[in-house]
Amino acid sequence: MTVSMFWTAMRVRFVLVLAGLMLTHAGFAARLDVGPGKTYKMPSEAAAVARDGDHIEIAPGQYFDCAVWRANNLVIEGTAPGVVITDKTCQGKGLFVISGNNTTVRNLTLTRARVPDMNGAGIRLDRGSLTVDGVKFIDNQDGILGGGPGDTVIIRNSEFVKNGVCAPVCAHGIYVNNADLLQVESSHFSDTQQAHSIKSRARRTVVTGCTITDGPTGTSSYLIDIPNGGAVVVRSNILEKGPKSDNHTTAIAIGEEGVTQPTQEITVTDNSFRNDGNYQTLFVWNNTATPAALKNNKLLGSVVPLRGDGSAQ
Repeated sequence: MTVSMFWTAMRVRFVLVLAGLMLTHAGFAARLDVGPGKTYKMPSEAAAVARDGDHIEIAPGQYFDCAVWRANNLVIEGTAPGVVITDKTCQGKGLFVISGNNTTVRNLTLTRARVPDMNGAGIRLDRGSLTVDGVKFIDNQDGILGGGPGDTVIIRNSEFVKNGVCAPVCAHGIYVNNADLLQVESSHFSDTQQAHSIKSRARRTVVTGCTITDGPTGTSSYLIDIPNGGAVVVRSNILEKGPKSDNHTTAIAIGEEGVTQPTQEITVTDNSFRNDGNYQTLFVWNNTATPAALKNNKLLGSVVPLRGDGSAQ
């Protein structure tokens, strides 16, 4: 065999080995079907056997169940409208407890999470990054709770209705801890009870294209709370404080619990905010030393645009 033939043969072997490895890796990923007449009757059964990269498809129906998802790179989704996970909680935490990285949850309804410490969540994120798309969180103590350093939490096209409680600790529509990023897009929050619709301790928080309203019966505190600072972008949202709000003082609070996150920017632009209560309220309360930039916001009712460093144009 010539040298040229030898290296050609080695290249062919390398390509074949690489292809085999890729096929072997892909072979670990599977579709797990959940529902009546399916391989797995309950989401928890699929969660118990799920491996990295699996795609869990849940058929329409009401599931009195909870699940702990430990594998990485999972996609968990409803195959059609009407997939409801309700009432039962795992580990004293929530309906879905997630500890794997890079999890996507789509097209589900998560409702009625209750636990003794009053932090029962639709999704409890113990570890890892999370994407939520087209999910309804209804009447939970927390809608979503969790997150930590290195994590990103992205929420799109989702609905949060009648979440929250303060008894005595507070649970919220969304409560993200010290994640790298919380990004909430094109989602709807209404009728939050006592606590905040969005509370974020993330290094960066972005809220765009959302509707966040108390309505006539909501009793929320802040609509958006960024208690430790961090970069903040609030853009192109429809915001409203209602007549029964538990906290008349403020719609968006930043740094009121002490600034512990680097706060490179505070940008609040192109929002519509309406105060429907018989009281005066602040639109933005900035407790950081970073100037807040408020531009092109439409304010209706008895509203003071800004308290703290910055300017309102």
